[in-house]
Amino acid sequence: MIVYGRRPVLEAAREGRARRIFLARGVERRLVREVEATGVPFEWTSRVELAQLVGTTRHQGIAAEVEEIAYAEAEAPFRRAESLGELPLLVLLDGITDPQNYGAIIRSAEALGAHGVVSEERRSAPLSAATVKASAGAASRIPLVRVKNLPRYIEELKDRGVWVYGLAGEAERTLEEADYRRPLALVIGSEGKGMRRLVREKCDELLRIPLRGSTPSLNASVAAGIALYRVWRGREG
Repeated sequence: MIVYGRRPVLEAAREGRARRIFLARGVERRLVREVEATGVPFEWTSRVELAQLVGTTRHQGIAAEVEEIAYAEAEAPFRRAESLGELPLLVLLDGITDPQNYGAIIRSAEALGAHGVVSEERRSAPLSAATVKASAGAASRIPLVRVKNLPRYIEELKDRGVWVYGLAGEAERTLEEADYRRPLALVIGSEGKGMRRLVREKCDELLRIPLRGSTPSLNASVAAGIALYRVWRGREG
């Protein structure tokens, strides 16, 4: 896999996952020193060649060939929670097809204490270089799980005592009214369509983010970040 962007590349190098780094001629000397400090071999290239390699001009002058980030098995989030002595918290994605949104949600999930991000094999963004960049390196630090059927997976979660809250703009109750001191899964639906009917019906409860302005909805990754922060507050307070 090729990843690009300063933070994703440097974190991959420091974690021992980068095999080779590509630097565009003319990048700032500080970046060169940071790359040299990792000990990973690097080679110079032009910005045009780098853009052709990664498929975008938004590469910040750096890319790397790294080990593939593999999807985790279904039990990985629960093992992570147990090892930390915490109640499980999973983020379930229903129809998030944009790699930028997928990566941003992964970033928020890892930063705000979730133990795994789960998506369906179909109707989901790929674990691509764009996703990894948008996650700012978090994609390698939190279990990412793919399941064949999200509604069936929700049923399995409920059988093991996990409560499932779905974010929905039309829900009667708000995030402020929910109980977070229990094993939880938060469902984030796609922008525009939201959760599919079957997924919605499987949720134990629907919650909304109270909005004050005239904007009717939030970006999926922003909504996920707000909800995850509220869970953290609810468990810490």
